[in-house]
Amino acid sequence: MSGDVSGPQSGSSRSLPVLGSGVVVERADAARNRLKVLAAAQRLFAERGVAEVSMDDVAAAAGVGKGTLYRRFGDKGGLAIALLDEQERQLQAAILNGPPPLGPGAPADVRIKAFVSAYAEFLDEHGDLVLMSETNSLGARFRGGSYQFWRLHLTTLFHELSVDHPHVRAELLLAPLSAEFYQHLRETLPDRAALAVLLTRPAG
Repeated sequence: MSGDVSGPQSGSSRSLPVLGSGVVVERADAARNRLKVLAAAQRLFAERGVAEVSMDDVAAAAGVGKGTLYRRFGDKGGLAIALLDEQERQLQAAILNGPPPLGPGAPADVRIKAFVSAYAEFLDEHGDLVLMSETNSLGARFRGGSYQFWRLHLTTLFHELSVDHPHVRAELLLAPLSAEFYQHLRETLPDRAALAVLLTRPAG
């Protein structure tokens, strides 16, 4: 998170920075290789599933050297994070500037429920990639910039509701939204809308 954001500032969440939106200057050939790698990974993951695709497979499909791939992305978890970046920024932008109830303008409890529903939908679509990024190393989920964004957004809204320990409430609400646990919950309760309602009942 940005260093000048120290805690909840506004129920509108306009103080939240959109993560990953900075401009990165890179050489033209590096940019081309990055796009080729991401396109190849996206295609292979869609065709075979994330677990069945190796970094060697991605390098071969992209037509780049394995060293290039590992230097740029580190491992498959880093590749998953790069693929998720654009989708996460779109969700972040909707929280900041989109229409209510996900965006500003709705009561805090309604915005919390809208976030959980939107993020559940996000996990339904990108769950395997999120799982890879969250389990890449010990504590990877909590170090991720996007997790910090979700946590600060929810903390801000719980603060607006004047609940005790809003930051803890935010963590507790995010806990079942880890990709692994959410997928387990969906096996128990396949109806995503009903599951989102159950997850957000403490916020109401």
